[in-house]
Amino acid sequence: MRRTWLAALAVTVGAVAVTSGVSQMATAGAPSRSQEGAPSRSPLRWGACPSPTEAALRCARLAVPLDYGHPDGRTIEVEVSRLASTKPAEKRGVLLLNPGGPGLPGLPVPALMKLPQKVRDRYDVIGFDPRGVGQSTPLTCGFTSAQGEVAANPPNPGSAADVAKQAVTAKSLAARCATSKTADLLPHITTANTARDMDRIRAALGVPKISYYGESYGTYLGAVYTTLFPRRGDRIVLDSSLPPEGYDVAALRGQGTGFETRFPDFAKFAAAAPQQYHLGSTPSAVREKYFQLAARLDKKSVQGYDGTTFRVVTAGAIRDDSDFAYLAATWHALDTDQPPPGSGDTGGGGAYSDNYPAAYLGVICGDSRWPTALATYQHNVAVDRVRHPMYGAFVANIRPCAFWPAPAEPKVKITDRGPSNVLMVQNLRDPATPLSGALRTRRALGERARMVTVDQGGHVAYLTGSNACGNDAVTDYLATGKRAAHDSYCPAEPASP
Repeated sequence: MRRTWLAALAVTVGAVAVTSGVSQMATAGAPSRSQEGAPSRSPLRWGACPSPTEAALRCARLAVPLDYGHPDGRTIEVEVSRLASTKPAEKRGVLLLNPGGPGLPGLPVPALMKLPQKVRDRYDVIGFDPRGVGQSTPLTCGFTSAQGEVAANPPNPGSAADVAKQAVTAKSLAARCATSKTADLLPHITTANTARDMDRIRAALGVPKISYYGESYGTYLGAVYTTLFPRRGDRIVLDSSLPPEGYDVAALRGQGTGFETRFPDFAKFAAAAPQQYHLGSTPSAVREKYFQLAARLDKKSVQGYDGTTFRVVTAGAIRDDSDFAYLAATWHALDTDQPPPGSGDTGGGGAYSDNYPAAYLGVICGDSRWPTALATYQHNVAVDRVRHPMYGAFVANIRPCAFWPAPAEPKVKITDRGPSNVLMVQNLRDPATPLSGALRTRRALGERARMVTVDQGGHVAYLTGSNACGNDAVTDYLATGKRAAHDSYCPAEPASP
């Protein structure tokens, strides 16, 4: 299941923020600028990967421009991985993967994501740590562990005064990034530049086109790539799409809607076994238990969980049906002041790195202009607390992006110009990238795309659930190029035993 490799990535970065994971083209002339001067081939020296991975996975480093406005200037490095096809006679090309985030490492994903064999046979599967992340030239803000947690997940605000208090913290965190030893990288850690890096990877691999699978934030990265380089994409799959503006303040607030849409699936699960989970015998009772626990934990922590941690853990666990039992057991443990499942885990015990929260902020703050007025966030929190009482206030709170410098270049406008080679797949009840945003991206891509909507809940559609219709649509497209002539719908299917 996908949960296995996501858990492995969580160990790699140390923590995963569940709020994860954006006019004109990138700048006047940016698409052509990013193409001109790109090497036709830059040989990659494949060798052992920098951290333990599947033996068949090989890695190499690629120098890319820090600033594509000055392509002959300073360079940074991007670490690339390759899982070669075992059937070269059947190989079509290369398939790049991106697991989302932003800020998540992609290097181990070709080995961790268990693609169907007929897809594996058709491609050399390529992973990479995006610029600013992991084994590529990394970002740091100099955060402590506690600061890194607050940077991605600020405390749930109970009042306008709480938002004002968080503004002081957010400003301080932004200042740490702006004065860190890697502050000079910040203007260039953007989705558009990562897309340009992808085209350098394509050139270094010596192929005229790349296929691509991206999920969550990776959908925006894929949409930007296929907009900047429309003729250099082969088969493009976008799974669980952000809106066409990417991961901006509106997309983050949209998770309040997504939480409310998805939560009934968990409430139904827990209510079906009231003697086992003790959370109520009806979905409405389970929902009420959420508010009771959140209010109690806002006043006093239990077993290391305060109200913010409770909301964050719940939002993360409802992304996958396979986590429902764990979440229900966690709620019951907190309700009875017992250690939650897994509370004794050490998490690997390595030294803390703030690379994930630094890279996460670097991208979301660098891609988009966020509101700067404290009153705007206080208003948004008050409105979203009413509209989406379970999670709305939390995702509307002020973040360091409010104190970030303006983006170095305008956003890439996602358009319908280019070949019709994009397949979108989307769950109906996605808590992190709700259907409404995906539909807007679908409209922006026009005839370039086809969309498969799947009647299931959770974040990420492909290979995470038991819906054969949705899974087969992606597998068939990647393996054979077969794609429906029109948008399609996959009805709900029974869960696998």
